[in-house]
Amino acid sequence: MARTQAKDHGEKREAILEAAARVFASEGFDRASMAALAQEAGISKANIYHYYDSKDALLFDLLDSHLKALRDRLAAVPLAGLAPPHKLQTLCTELLLAYQGADNAHRVQSAGMDHLPEAERNTLVGYQRDMVRQLSGVIAENAPDPLAQDPAKLRRITMSLFGMLNWHYMWNAGADEASRRTYGAEVAALTLGGLKAL
Repeated sequence: MARTQAKDHGEKREAILEAAARVFASEGFDRASMAALAQEAGISKANIYHYYDSKDALLFDLLDSHLKALRDRLAAVPLAGLAPPHKLQTLCTELLLAYQGADNAHRVQSAGMDHLPEAERNTLVGYQRDMVRQLSGVIAENAPDPLAQDPAKLRRITMSLFGMLNWHYMWNAGADEASRRTYGAEVAALTLGGLKAL
């Protein structure tokens, strides 16, 4: 007979993922042990194996949950009817708001993907590419014609914009919603102003 899932399974899984993000971010994936992860989550080592059969499986679920949630949140932003500059500001701000409280997962993402098998890395890269395509399309809507038709240059600008947003937590840890909204508008304005020079 199959084992039934506890009513609080989802909550415990989320607690384990949050604990794993903290441990992987502070200790590094290689040094983190399942025992340390269980202790941080406040459960027994035996119990953590009820949820994840290995540290690798936990890492993938952490990154999969993080990146899929980011991708889905950006994809759900209502952009129809907005002027192209407002679309760009909206996406920049939404991404910064989505990152709020996710600094540890973000750190793990930067260093952790190389530890995963190719098929799992490809899944995660797929989420990232979806977000890059969405943002690149909005940048193209704002760009003057030769730039909008130059895929290589458009990619460089898109990745530079992601760099400004993705590394915000490194120099502005603990930024609140208001400061994230301000910075999102500033990044969009900087990008839009810079496009004219290119």
